[in-house]
Amino acid sequence: MPVTTRAAITRAAHRPWEIVELQLDEPKAHEVRVRFHVAGLCHSDDHITRGDAPVRLPVVGGHEGAGIVESVGPGVSRVKPGDRIVCSYIPACGACRPCSTGHQNMCEKGLNASTGMFLDGTFRFHLDGEDLGGFCTLGTFSQYAVVSEWACIPLADDIPFEIAALVGCGVPTGWGSAVHAAGVRAGQTVVIYGAGGVGSNAVQGARYAGAKNVVVVDPVAFKRDMAKVFGATHTFPDAKSAHEFVVDTTWGQLADHAICTPGVLTEEIVNAAVQITGKGGKVTITAVGKLGENSVHLPGGMLIGYQRQIRGALFGDSNPLYDVPRLLDLYRAGDLKLDELITNRYSLDEVNQGYADMLDGKNIRGIILHDV
Repeated sequence: MPVTTRAAITRAAHRPWEIVELQLDEPKAHEVRVRFHVAGLCHSDDHITRGDAPVRLPVVGGHEGAGIVESVGPGVSRVKPGDRIVCSYIPACGACRPCSTGHQNMCEKGLNASTGMFLDGTFRFHLDGEDLGGFCTLGTFSQYAVVSEWACIPLADDIPFEIAALVGCGVPTGWGSAVHAAGVRAGQTVVIYGAGGVGSNAVQGARYAGAKNVVVVDPVAFKRDMAKVFGATHTFPDAKSAHEFVVDTTWGQLADHAICTPGVLTEEIVNAAVQITGKGGKVTITAVGKLGENSVHLPGGMLIGYQRQIRGALFGDSNPLYDVPRLLDLYRAGDLKLDELITNRYSLDEVNQGYADMLDGKNIRGIILHDV
């Protein structure tokens, strides 16, 4: 039977999250209904309310979440009712061309992320007769949601939902930006711009990969302090100070990698990242900027002369079905700090306060506890 669920939605750009009651349909073929226990407050959802994410509105927010499967539609084989799961914000069907060639982060089942519409052209959330999509076809800011089975990753009993929610996006996106997309290797110098929920995990990935110097640039002192907890060797409040240090510590050879993970990507950050990389260096861009603004704009000679590379990274080039369990194994072993990422916990009614705290530099990662 359809259920009623409390959820945080935004009706239009530049409007806050609003708590409403939605009607939720039953799951159809290859879909499951999930009761979310925890949702993560990722910066990507804030881009929606600021008008910087080209999504269909109104929309149910949230794309990091963990909970329990309540019911399944026809043909579901990956999970069953009662299973604990974490949702991947990019599904992984395992059979399409990207998945079958080792690129689950580009699974073709994720083509409706910006609309929240299912592959059959319909929606599962409804408000007074109006169809609503969930962000990334998830909508974890709702107590209950119907999601694709391909977005579900089984979760072991020993992993708390608070930890699991983080590995649906922020952790593999950051970690993978350093380990997979950038390809950091032992002894290298890495500069990371932005030490929030994603950047902190880029720090962890770079350090675990063996980087000698993990340099963080962030204007917020709290985030610089936390970056050292996650493995940063040096931190700076601005790009100029970081550049001077890198020139000095590398004897002018500059950095091997620059990884851009700020809350909002700007042309200034990209230019600083290019300038701080040396010969054969790579700039990896994970963050997004303001809608309609070009953030990559520089002379081609800056790339050619030093044979630099600039590339984008989606989900950190991670394969959800493989990398999420692997990251949780590292957490179990004490090699990946996830508890330390959670700065504050909020109820669903406090979602706007959670984002205000994030923008004020008070959170590495805030989470919503649906059971509060």
